[in-house]
Amino acid sequence: MADQHQQNTTISKAFPVKPKLKPKPRTPSKSPESKYWSSFKSHQIQNLISSIPSIAFSPVPSSHLFAAANSASLTFFSSQTFSPTSSISSFSDVVSSCSFRSDGSLIAASDLSGLVQVFDVKTRTPLRRLRSHTRPARFVKYPVHDKLHLVSGGDDTVVKYWDVAGESVVLDLLGHKDYVRCGDCSPVNAEMFVTGSYDHTVKLWDVRVESKKSVIEVNHGKPIEDVMFLPSGGMIATAGGNTVKIWDLIGGGKMVHSLESHNKTVTSICVGKIMGQENGEETIQYRIMSVGLDGYMKVFDYAKMKVTHSMRFPAPLMSVGVSQDCMARAIGTSNGIIFGGKRKMKENEEKSELRDFLGLGSVEEPQRRILRPTYFRYFHRSQGEKPNEGDYLIMRPKKVKFAEHDKLLKKFRHKEALVSALTGKNPENVVAVMEELVARRKLLKCVSNLDEEELGLLLGFLHKYSTMPRHSGLLMGLTRKVLEMRADDIRGSDALKGHIRNLKRSVEEEIRIQESLQEIQGIISPLLRIAGRR
Repeated sequence: MADQHQQNTTISKAFPVKPKLKPKPRTPSKSPESKYWSSFKSHQIQNLISSIPSIAFSPVPSSHLFAAANSASLTFFSSQTFSPTSSISSFSDVVSSCSFRSDGSLIAASDLSGLVQVFDVKTRTPLRRLRSHTRPARFVKYPVHDKLHLVSGGDDTVVKYWDVAGESVVLDLLGHKDYVRCGDCSPVNAEMFVTGSYDHTVKLWDVRVESKKSVIEVNHGKPIEDVMFLPSGGMIATAGGNTVKIWDLIGGGKMVHSLESHNKTVTSICVGKIMGQENGEETIQYRIMSVGLDGYMKVFDYAKMKVTHSMRFPAPLMSVGVSQDCMARAIGTSNGIIFGGKRKMKENEEKSELRDFLGLGSVEEPQRRILRPTYFRYFHRSQGEKPNEGDYLIMRPKKVKFAEHDKLLKKFRHKEALVSALTGKNPENVVAVMEELVARRKLLKCVSNLDEEELGLLLGFLHKYSTMPRHSGLLMGLTRKVLEMRADDIRGSDALKGHIRNLKRSVEEEIRIQESLQEIQGIISPLLRIAGRR
């Protein structure tokens, strides 16, 4: 009856053994947004003379152009190939800033001699020379909705509003008490702009105000390196020291958030976009991108008030710019290298962009006729033919490949399975076999039945892997049991004594490392607590 019962019982399906305690990945899995920013294929532009204090992308996406100020020249690059297309070298001093006009046909640049010049982008000829600053000019900006005026500021603490056609100053705006280093124009109003200074203040100006005084003033607390309007026009972001702060202008200059993710001075900020689709409609989400002397680029989601991506570069960063369609970015460094990035596009996106560029519009692909059993072609399909929506699929079961130790475990030859795994070079397989033997309550029996050579293999494995954190929970307990059970065999063999000496040394070394780490933790934890209170 027992034999008959044994024949009637169905044998359960066998699977190869795998370790239960899988090691966790050292780096956390990337979020969708990190994948988005990491999808920019990097390009490195070298051989520029000196630091890159300013980068400006053309506001016309189809031109695929950006300009970079380096030394006493202004160089134009293609945002598709990141190769230089042309340069302007008619400057008497170091170029400090550059800004495209809203139509992309003109570019303004300031230099440390105090001169502001306007150039034709195509011919690179100087059209206007605006001289009024008595000290180095540090920034120049074209208003977003105005082609006739410019805003500039410099070390003479004066903000100037220019009439470009007449080469004259319309307004001298006084109020800053130190060098004016940066500025930006409102995206919604051509008469309003902000400026930042080393006197720690950011001022909002309106050229329609007769008193020539600033409308709103906010104090950042540290010298201002960069300032910009956010796309809504009602908020600004300021960079100074190692902090980026967001201010609500509509609320009277109230600080909304302070971001301290950089270790050194933040040198430049800009607005980046995330283009996506939701429910079949195209969506745009805006981000603040900041770079600093610590070599980091940070992406900040100011809707959720958190850093969503961080990237490290091998040099202090001085400037950052992103194209209008957010398909390219460029980061300037202090040692004359530009780190460019171009977002990888899918094939169908590239075709669509090419059709739009050629003015062909969207082209619908011809639909293929659905195959039916009444068609002759239905019976001449290849194996690569994809199934239709209503087809019933019969999947062929995949053949499971068993390793030697899996086959031995299947036959309940436990000791041989353990020895087979030990002779292999994969520690994961050994741990998996040990875990299976623990589940079957046969591991200690296998250890007691090992001969001297096989015991040497086991001790060698324990010496090598017992101190590894991912396996130590199982292997350290097994080590104690082996020493208890096979103490007499170990004393009678010089080879086994050698394995025990090696094992002892590795355990002592691991203890020393753990003690050192605890000492370091004791030093760091008070510092972290102090930093958390700030």
